[in-house]
Amino acid sequence: MNRAVKILLAGVCINLVMGVLYAWSIFSKALQTELGWSSVDAGMPYSVAVLVFASSLLVSGVLQDRMGPRRMVILGCSMVAAGLLLSSFATTPLMLVLTFGVLVGAGIGFGYACLSPSAMKWFHPSKKGLVNGLIAGGFGMAPLYLAPLTTHLIGEYGINNAFLFLGGAALLIAVPLAFTIVNPPAGYTPAAPANLAGKAKSAANADMSWRQMLKTPQFYMLWVMFCFASSAGLMLIGNITSIAALQGNVANAAFLVVVLAVFNTLGRIVMGILSDKMGRTQTLLLVFLIQGGNMLLFPNLTTEWGFVLGAALAGIGYGALLSVFPSITADYYGLKNYGSNFGVLYTAWGVSGFIGPVIAGFVAGAYGSYAIAYTVSAVMLAVAAVLAVVIKPVNNPVEENDAVPAAA
Repeated sequence: MNRAVKILLAGVCINLVMGVLYAWSIFSKALQTELGWSSVDAGMPYSVAVLVFASSLLVSGVLQDRMGPRRMVILGCSMVAAGLLLSSFATTPLMLVLTFGVLVGAGIGFGYACLSPSAMKWFHPSKKGLVNGLIAGGFGMAPLYLAPLTTHLIGEYGINNAFLFLGGAALLIAVPLAFTIVNPPAGYTPAAPANLAGKAKSAANADMSWRQMLKTPQFYMLWVMFCFASSAGLMLIGNITSIAALQGNVANAAFLVVVLAVFNTLGRIVMGILSDKMGRTQTLLLVFLIQGGNMLLFPNLTTEWGFVLGAALAGIGYGALLSVFPSITADYYGLKNYGSNFGVLYTAWGVSGFIGPVIAGFVAGAYGSYAIAYTVSAVMLAVAAVLAVVIKPVNNPVEENDAVPAAA
């Protein structure tokens, strides 16, 4: 096994550990039943963790471009392990917000930001989608084993010991793997595949800084596409069980969470590979059309199998974004400053995490139906599809003193 493959596998395994964020619903339920916390108190550590995750990813992206990925991934994995271990001693909502929300959230951001750029530099540019799909797939796959494992640990040993065991596992597994994450040596050239026919190639003809990136109209088009499409996906992911209960009287829709996790992972991997073969923007257009069609389909879903189909399409559409957007960022703006560049673009995901759930919550509360939320999401996806058609690669380097253009 060559070093490039080893680093890729290490990145996937680290994300499988850091995906503990996706298992929070299990912790939330236990906090309410075991410790008598309110739903607001039990949900606050997760909300803070998501916010800190998005913020720290931006900071880590900038730092890893200067310091290299190994230090940042070691720091991130150590923070995740320490945060989980300290969470086992938390007795109040504030303590858990600090240990899980701040420490674990920041650790995930520091680690996640560095895995893809390091792995991509070890592989030929025609494999960016595959690499990003596998790295992101590790994070998306985590709930498949963490949900039953966490449920078992809480049932057998209590919630405090569950945090303790998971923290110990992160310390013993993720931290040692973090020492293997490095950039290739200077002058390293990855081997080209035997047949490059149909493979995506890097469209960037220069490595741009984030300041230069902000001076290109393509950045603003990518930002809007990422924000609008993620918002639609997160709206369904965050409310799928409530939607099933409201529209189809499905009493126990927990199985839909598993369906989402499986197809979220498949979407990251399959669409990442597809983007290598048919191109990034063509893949994004396909994804937006799938998501938009799913939004038009959802108001008519009333059966369990119907919701399984809707959840599968939502998972594929959302998961694809987490592999194709990192790849197109590297295509357009190069790999040298990829960490900071994608960190800036990732703010679109942070905003979408607010827009989607808020729209859904407001609409459902005001009208007793999600119909308007579906329509709003479909319109946003239509805008994203139009942008995917008109966007062009960044062809010329931007001078540092150029004026920042208006958003497209």
